[in-house]
Amino acid sequence: ITSPVAFDILPLKLHSFSKSTPTGLDCVGCKRRISAPVITDGGLDKTALTDDVGSEEDLYEDFRSSTHRYGHPGGGGEQLAINELISDGSVVYAEALWDHVTMDDQELGFKAGDVIEVMDATNKEWWWGRILDSEGWFPASFVRLRVNQDEPMEDYPLKVEGGREEDSRRFGMGQTTKDQMRTNVINEIISTERDYIKHLKDICEGYIKQCRKRADMFTEEQLKTIFGNIEDIYRCQKKFVKALEKKFNKDHPHLSEVGSCFLEYQTEFQIYSEYCNNHPNACLELSRLAKVNKYVYFFEACRLLQKMIDISLDGFLLTPVQKICKYPLQLAELLKYTNPQHRDFKDVEAALNAMKNVARLINERKRRLENIDKIAHWQSSIEDWEGEDVLVRSSELIYSGELAKISHPQAKSQQRMFFLFDHQLVCCKKDLLRRDILYYKSRISMDDMEILDVEDGKDKDFNISVKNAFKLHCRDTEEVHLFCAKKPEQKQRWLKAFENERRQVQLDQETGFSITEVQKKQAMLNASKQHHAGKPKAVTRPYYEFLLRQKHPTLPSTLPQQQVFMLAEPKRKPSNFWQNISRLTPFRK
Repeated sequence: ITSPVAFDILPLKLHSFSKSTPTGLDCVGCKRRISAPVITDGGLDKTALTDDVGSEEDLYEDFRSSTHRYGHPGGGGEQLAINELISDGSVVYAEALWDHVTMDDQELGFKAGDVIEVMDATNKEWWWGRILDSEGWFPASFVRLRVNQDEPMEDYPLKVEGGREEDSRRFGMGQTTKDQMRTNVINEIISTERDYIKHLKDICEGYIKQCRKRADMFTEEQLKTIFGNIEDIYRCQKKFVKALEKKFNKDHPHLSEVGSCFLEYQTEFQIYSEYCNNHPNACLELSRLAKVNKYVYFFEACRLLQKMIDISLDGFLLTPVQKICKYPLQLAELLKYTNPQHRDFKDVEAALNAMKNVARLINERKRRLENIDKIAHWQSSIEDWEGEDVLVRSSELIYSGELAKISHPQAKSQQRMFFLFDHQLVCCKKDLLRRDILYYKSRISMDDMEILDVEDGKDKDFNISVKNAFKLHCRDTEEVHLFCAKKPEQKQRWLKAFENERRQVQLDQETGFSITEVQKKQAMLNASKQHHAGKPKAVTRPYYEFLLRQKHPTLPSTLPQQQVFMLAEPKRKPSNFWQNISRLTPFRK
């Protein structure tokens, strides 16, 4: 869903194959802990953390030295079951959740939706698999096991005589078999929801409840940063799973009608947006606390007391991000095995579209929040800035370009750079010598403006001949601004951009999108720090590069970006190559 944090990479050699596993991210995309997470170079610090019932590290050592199954590192029934199936000669398939782009010849590249044969799952972070004739490592967190391992691959074309491709559905699949497939999907939805509720309960009672008892270690603001609104999500999911169970037909699961439950809760699921947007902040805060031994001991003691599996807290907190992205996948599979005559068919179809829209909305909000740092950085590169920050009213760059502005009373024409944000249009002037330097000149509020298309010829208001022109007219003050583009197509792009600006404002009002004052201040502070660190004020073609980053994001060396299901993806550390190159060419035109 996040700009997931780029983590350090650690090579492993744990696989039964005679190849080394690639860089290590654990099964939830978080930095792998090395052996026992509470042991430091100097041994255990016995005075690190104490309270009335003894220290958390003492409790941890008691659990660790015992044979308690929850304290066993690397445990996991699902992983053992996969390896047992593979050892017995069974073929185990996994379905790709995201694209895996790789340049390593020992890694297996694939696209979202591809089916991978899992050949070895000994290492919980990286599995060995095969697609057609290609074999290699792939991250376990990028796939999920197929619900129906015996499915006759109906979505994949079969080669028949004559070299033609035929859809296997033509050969038919018995009603009983399809009902069984639907039963499997229904059972998976119900069981994973129950597991998820248990997971949320463990976080709320095992971590948050214990943290609130330690006011000497955690402030309420810290807890809000680390856990976000996960308690609200827990309350929502408890109601949702009850609604699912009411619709669950225990005697004949394939007859269950669960689609309406997703439709009923689609609006409430939007609370995941706040959680997903906050998740990078949670990772940063946990990373900071992980440098202090007493917090490491405390979190590990919380996990052991609650009898949770051996995953670090940042891994547990990633689960809600992954969960909201999994709903469309589950519903798509359910729809595939639901006959059009089934009473649940229309609701499942509508629910699939609804949950895709929820995922899109969450990703769009996340993208918007990531953009505020870019906007703050852009503003800090503008010379002679006056008035309030752009982020006070805006959070999205809609369009930018060069226009001629006609001013009263002499009808003087001036070439200016304009940046259209939601709610405002910012006007800048290029430096005469350094064309990559911009000076702030003015801004126009778009909330009271109407756009007027002006025909080529003499304009009555300004008494001059114009071409490719349009006006901004203020309804309250009757103020008029006249602009001319160089070409007709540029004029049309601007007119379309103004329509998009109003549409964006309306959508934000309908969905309740907003940026907190804390987020705005932090973005401006980050931009200010960059310049104080010695970065030059002028950035090479800042308006152009900023627009490109907004509309055409690049994919340098990070793992893949998705339009819908990107929230839970781990990313590799980005390269600074192009940034360094641009610093070497500040006078490039």
